[in-house]
Amino acid sequence: MSLKPAPDPERRAAALEAARAYARERFAPKPFVPGETHIPASGKWFDEDEVAALVDASLDFWLTAGRYADAFEESLAQRLGARFAFFVNSGSSANLLALSALTAPELGERALKPGDEVVVTAASFPTTVNPVVQNGMTPVLVDVEIPTYNATAAMVAEALSPKTKAVMLAHTLGNPFEAAKLAALCAEKGLWLIEDCCDALGATHAGKPVSSFGDVGTFSFFPAHHITTGEGGAVVTSKGALKRPLESFRDWGRDCWCPTGKDNTCGKRFGWTLGELPPGYDHKYTYSNLGYNLKATDMQAAVGTVQLGRLEGFVAARRRNFEALFAGLKKHEEFLILPKATAGSEPSWFGFPLTVRETAPFPRERLTAFLEEAKVATRLLFAGNIARQPYFKHVAHRKVGDLARADQVMRATFWVGVHPSIDAERVAYMLATFDRFFKAL
Repeated sequence: MSLKPAPDPERRAAALEAARAYARERFAPKPFVPGETHIPASGKWFDEDEVAALVDASLDFWLTAGRYADAFEESLAQRLGARFAFFVNSGSSANLLALSALTAPELGERALKPGDEVVVTAASFPTTVNPVVQNGMTPVLVDVEIPTYNATAAMVAEALSPKTKAVMLAHTLGNPFEAAKLAALCAEKGLWLIEDCCDALGATHAGKPVSSFGDVGTFSFFPAHHITTGEGGAVVTSKGALKRPLESFRDWGRDCWCPTGKDNTCGKRFGWTLGELPPGYDHKYTYSNLGYNLKATDMQAAVGTVQLGRLEGFVAARRRNFEALFAGLKKHEEFLILPKATAGSEPSWFGFPLTVRETAPFPRERLTAFLEEAKVATRLLFAGNIARQPYFKHVAHRKVGDLARADQVMRATFWVGVHPSIDAERVAYMLATFDRFFKAL
């Protein structure tokens, strides 16, 4: 999408410079004060460049997806080695879009249908599982390993039944699951594989980026994640057969593929005869799927284009912080299970997960309360065992085994931050806080 030049480029440049000056003053870093400065578990990092890009997009007043969204989708796809990327309004919407698109009638016998089974993990974020339920399918809950916090290919294989048609798993906290093995299993069994990469942008497995193993990959750009667009997410694929379904389900379910603000790309806008509509019914208002409006805005994409250029630095900082925490906490392994990368993987850590050992003389809550009191934020591993969440008692599902590890995650696992805003001084304080806790036992 192209826009006409601004009527007064000098005034626009002045507005952007004013925005940069404001950002330098408003968002200047503050000194770290141990015990007073809060260390969040997750958080965004940005500077005047993101603010200027946001203002630049706002000055166009193109309030839906436009030139920045086009650029962001192209850059994201290129970075991930995917043919197509679709910018959406959240990672949860990305998951909903990814699974819903696989129900498209044009996929023929492979189209997912109500009553089909989809394998998911019990130790999960709800919106990795909810699209299965929302599409009338049955989630099949498998356990995870500790300390990778992922299901294995063997666990998934054990869960399969004649009704199983897809596998939808997340790379937990940026630690890839056995993507190569799972991709091979799904190919052998004729199953769709959806990779939830919302916490894993920048991670690789077997030398390839996450999202490149499955039929579809999803990402989140919420402020907590590796890059941010505020609210936002994306679906990526290299399957040409999925391009139209993904576009359609994202954009109201329409049959038309015209970009926003353009008409008659196909050259026969009033020449189609589809469904039981009268001949020549406007293609812009012809709907081939039960879709949604999941689009994001150009202003969000403007922030994302700058953030994407920072990704390598962000991932490197997360890995540095992870390694420092691992080295500093290793002496406390008597009480804590430290995380482990999946074999063949290079994680892009979203957080530093820890599980309090069953033999420890304290419960998780005692340690997390101590950390929180010291201004070190903690988070649980999302839903724990999702089968025990209040809403899930109303959800028809199938469990494989006793889900003992998911229950352990629910009782004893938490994580602390590794995001780029955490510098060496903050890491040292975090480790000293853990030391004080264990010294007082």
